Amino acid sequence: MKQILLVEDDLSLVTGLSFAIKKQGYGIEAARTSSDADRLWADGKYDLVIMDVSLPDGSGFELCRKIRCNSKVPILFLTAADEETDIIMGLDIGGDDYITKPFKLAVLLSRINALLRRSSNFSQPETELSSGGIRVQLLKNTVLKNGELVELTAGEYKLLCLFMENPDIVLSSEQILSSLWDCNENYVDSNTLTVYIRRLRKKIEDNPAKPERIITVRRMGYKWNTEGGI
Repeated sequence: MKQILLVEDDLSLVTGLSFAIKKQGYGIEAARTSSDADRLWADGKYDLVIMDVSLPDGSGFELCRKIRCNSKVPILFLTAADEETDIIMGLDIGGDDYITKPFKLAVLLSRINALLRRSSNFSQPETELSSGGIRVQLLKNTVLKNGELVELTAGEYKLLCLFMENPDIVLSSEQILSSLWDCNENYVDSNTLTVYIRRLRKKIEDNPAKPERIITVRRMGYKWNTEGGI
């Protein structure tokens, strides 16, 4: 059974949506605050997150950024804020869809079904990344180098996944920065990116002074190198 996390402070809406979503055959848990959502997210495994933008103790945007530090779970924003800038921000920080209140229940359920279907079709097979002696176990958020556990920060982990998902492709600093947020919702600048790459090399390279996995392409950016093997 697919599990859904609903983050919404309107009790009547929570009650109505929970009933309708359960009738679709999905499991659902509800959080009415950002702190409750943090707790449920940490304890459970969800296939979809539906969240309001305005919460009593925070913002759905902040929660989305936290989730995107270590998960690709589909996120649907459900909110009364229909300004174009809000919609663009929600999608730019990692949201997959955005529906405004008031809405038709049938439309919301159709969007939910579509996101879960898309997630099953494209995300499910990707449970592990492996290259050059480095293995990333995505379901466990763990990294192994030649079978040995490597301890990474959330930012380092996200950066490593970005590189390994784009093997032998040069990523500019701008491309990396546009997708990399730290887990305190701070935008990562170019200086911080340089620090992340240096620390990551120390942990995954055999010789960080002469990196063979994460290499610098002069005047262009960085790439995860698989050519020639390691």
